[in-house]
Amino acid sequence: MTASVFFGCTFIAFGPAIALFLFTIARDPLRVIFLIAGAFFWLVSLLLSSLVWFISVQISNKESAPQQKGLLIFGVVLSVLLQELFRFGYYKLLKKANEGLLALSQEETMPISIRQLAYVSGLGFGFMSGAFSVVNILADSVGPGTVGIHGDSQHYFLSSAFMTMAIILLHMFWGVVFFDACEKKRWWCLVIVVASHLLVSCLTFQNPYYVGSLVPTYIIMFLMGVWAFCCAGGSLRNLKLCLTCKDKDFLLANHRPR
Repeated sequence: MTASVFFGCTFIAFGPAIALFLFTIARDPLRVIFLIAGAFFWLVSLLLSSLVWFISVQISNKESAPQQKGLLIFGVVLSVLLQELFRFGYYKLLKKANEGLLALSQEETMPISIRQLAYVSGLGFGFMSGAFSVVNILADSVGPGTVGIHGDSQHYFLSSAFMTMAIILLHMFWGVVFFDACEKKRWWCLVIVVASHLLVSCLTFQNPYYVGSLVPTYIIMFLMGVWAFCCAGGSLRNLKLCLTCKDKDFLLANHRPR
């Protein structure tokens, strides 16, 4: 039973992200490099937020429950703000890197578009965020022990897996919207991205009332997915053409000589 829970939750949490990686990124070395770099930037933001939170806990009164709860909320807010700050820094770095690649290449167009960079970097952020949020939970799912034996929710592992999947996809959508807002200098869009990230992170305080955290999170994920689709140049027309395999540009881009 523990093995089935482990593999089931792992595939739920990382299945969509791994599929996206294999079909859209793995074949392009340049995209793989930018994805790994995005994951590294997220790790640096986590390191800084963890360091500040650790120092805050050490100088606080550990016997005061309200103070410790306040520090936990402070840590979550700080982590989100640092993640978005590093996303902005990574955007600036990618702009410089893309200009350098254009100067070195003999082509007149960018080797990788800013929309592709937004998607790849967002997925890199999501991979690392998902890994750090669920890896300990997956380790506990192997056993020993049974969830819910003392009256706790038996849906702990399953709910954590679905929340992780949502966070990974949300990072991808946030990346696309964030980069598009920076390109078009729509600063109010950046505020919405940061606010939605803060909201989703704070919704986890509703646990173990999982309906109160999962349902709003998936509503936000759907709305951000639609917004990211529009920012990437999507429309109902080209979505219909793609689903019916009538998009000539898409077919030509993915054509491989035999």
